[in-house]
Amino acid sequence: MRVNREQFGDKLRRAARLGALPLVQGPEEFLVGGQAVIEGVMMRSPHSFAVAVRRPTGTIAVTQEYLERPSERHRWLKLPVLRGLATLAQAMVIGIRALRYSAEQALEDTSAANVKEKKKGKLGGWMLAANLAFSLGFFILFYKLVPLYLATLFKRHYSVGESLLVFNLVDGVIRIALFLLFLGAIAQLEDMKRLFEYHGAEHKVVWSFEKSGRMDLETARGSPRFHPRCGTSFLLVVMGIAMVVYLFLPFRSFAWKFVARIVLLPVIAGVSYEFIRFAAKSKGWLWRWASQPGLWLQRVTTREPNDGQLETALKALEAAMEMEKARGGELVIA
Repeated sequence: MRVNREQFGDKLRRAARLGALPLVQGPEEFLVGGQAVIEGVMMRSPHSFAVAVRRPTGTIAVTQEYLERPSERHRWLKLPVLRGLATLAQAMVIGIRALRYSAEQALEDTSAANVKEKKKGKLGGWMLAANLAFSLGFFILFYKLVPLYLATLFKRHYSVGESLLVFNLVDGVIRIALFLLFLGAIAQLEDMKRLFEYHGAEHKVVWSFEKSGRMDLETARGSPRFHPRCGTSFLLVVMGIAMVVYLFLPFRSFAWKFVARIVLLPVIAGVSYEFIRFAAKSKGWLWRWASQPGLWLQRVTTREPNDGQLETALKALEAAMEMEKARGGELVIA
């Protein structure tokens, strides 16, 4: 029974990491960006990415790889909304690969007595697929089905809920409340606290590079750990746009409302991407409005990193930049 509980706890932690993936990665195609992983950081440039992980021995393991933007492979993926879906899908795939590599390296143990345990700890493709399916199912259940059900109960008890505006407002408020509860719950897990420290390291290193072009420990130390281009901000924008889109759904039955919410999920994600993209380019009040709630929540999803975590993030960015330059990429700091 103890083994079963440990296995269940391990699966739960892995699912929590996958579920928190959008919180610790940026959704946009900018000069540089990154993502916190287990005991490390993934950094990406326009045409490469690298993952640096601190092993239990204290050494830093690094893997790096070239990548192509989806719009460079298929011209039709440059179209609005579609380009957002392609970018988000690629970010998720790279994020899962980075998470897999970091889990394998973080579990690294060179002692002969633990060889068997090492093999058990490695994340196979089927296990990642199962965890991803679990996370997707949890997302649909927790953020779509439960808010819709509770809003329907509200409508049955209060006639004001018959109004589409009120119904979707209640549905949206419940969704955001559940998101905040989930965020507060996973923030108490020790594994997630470490992940959020590396998230802070990723933000600091990206800030230091964007503002000065430098990749050194002293500059990273003095940089803020809050960054407007963060998955936390994107998720909140998705929830806000979903509330607006749902207002125009003509369905009255619970089943059709639920089906529509699932079917429209890619559309809402693509539209949210375009909104963030437009707001980021404008750099005006719209961008400040869109990013501010995410900056507030980063007080939970980021923590102050130590020098070792900053060094790991710097190593990841250096490796990504190295590959970018080898490919002939021109990096211009605004």
